Amino acid sequence: MDLKVGIVGMPNVGKSTLFQTLTKKQVDIANYPFCTIEPNIGVVPVPDYRLEKLAEFSKSKKIISAIVEFVDIAGLVKGANEGEGLGNQFLSHIREVNAIVYVLRAFKNDNIINVQENINPIESKNILDTELLLKDLDTVEKRLIALEKEAKAGNNESKKELVVFDKLKVNLNKGLQIRDIELDDKEKIFLKNYSFLTNKPCLYLLNGTDEEVDPKIISFFESNNYPYLIIDVKTEFEVANMSKEERLTLGLTLESELDILIRRSYKLLDLITFFTTGEDETRAWTIKNGTLAPEAGGVIHSDFETKFIRANVIDWKKLLDCGSFEKARSAGLIRSEGKEYLVKDGDVIEIKHGQ
Repeated sequence: MDLKVGIVGMPNVGKSTLFQTLTKKQVDIANYPFCTIEPNIGVVPVPDYRLEKLAEFSKSKKIISAIVEFVDIAGLVKGANEGEGLGNQFLSHIREVNAIVYVLRAFKNDNIINVQENINPIESKNILDTELLLKDLDTVEKRLIALEKEAKAGNNESKKELVVFDKLKVNLNKGLQIRDIELDDKEKIFLKNYSFLTNKPCLYLLNGTDEEVDPKIISFFESNNYPYLIIDVKTEFEVANMSKEERLTLGLTLESELDILIRRSYKLLDLITFFTTGEDETRAWTIKNGTLAPEAGGVIHSDFETKFIRANVIDWKKLLDCGSFEKARSAGLIRSEGKEYLVKDGDVIEIKHGQ
């Protein structure tokens, strides 16, 4: 399952503080550039009130959450694609993740070294985008050299791939990210063997208070439909161990803003959750959006996929509203679904399988 979300940004923008707050895992957050060299990795449970409600409903002894894996990647600087800073090493770490959270500095603190002249989230975003784009362009150009030779030798598949990579080169040179290039399904097939950096889904995190983020910055992200969040990472770090009641007394939101980030990251990966519930355990299972019932069953146990017969399915809310499985069955709300059923987010499922 593709669960890795890379935390990326310029040096000293709050990446490692964010990571430490998310994972409650101690990492080096010293105040100097490149203090993070090897990527730190932490597994984070996905907050889901539906899971808690179902566990209460079933009086479950155990609750198991869905997870997201966050990877803290060291800071990039301008020229990283040519090896500036520790560029190539860091770019290879980005290649290994499935989605990216860009941390952009919006906070104003003279005690924290800033590698740029000014606090400018848009400029930081553009630098990061450019470095990733130039690395992808380098990959495309190298592949084109090989494809041209193969196409001249009469390889038909290489001829098709050559057309796609020519299209990538033209659009990358225009400044388009690969994720924004219009490609049909047949063309996208040729991208699967390459972990292009600008083809990964991304979310921009503006690190600062609402007051520190200029309305013009917000307007820029909204007008371009760039997905973003404003989070004061330092404050969340300081109150990480506080209860909801203590948060309220400080004038903070009841829910940690990082819980919102975790859920947004989960969605960014195009993941959905289905549930199993009973007295022993209530569990959230992670699948890709668009997964069929047998494949979803295989996430629980391989036999559930290979020997799949049917799935008994009900929406989690409808189950709770009924008060019990027996009442839900009597009301005809538990459906029997076959092999072609596309599992939906929030389904409670019981798999029936052969011996």
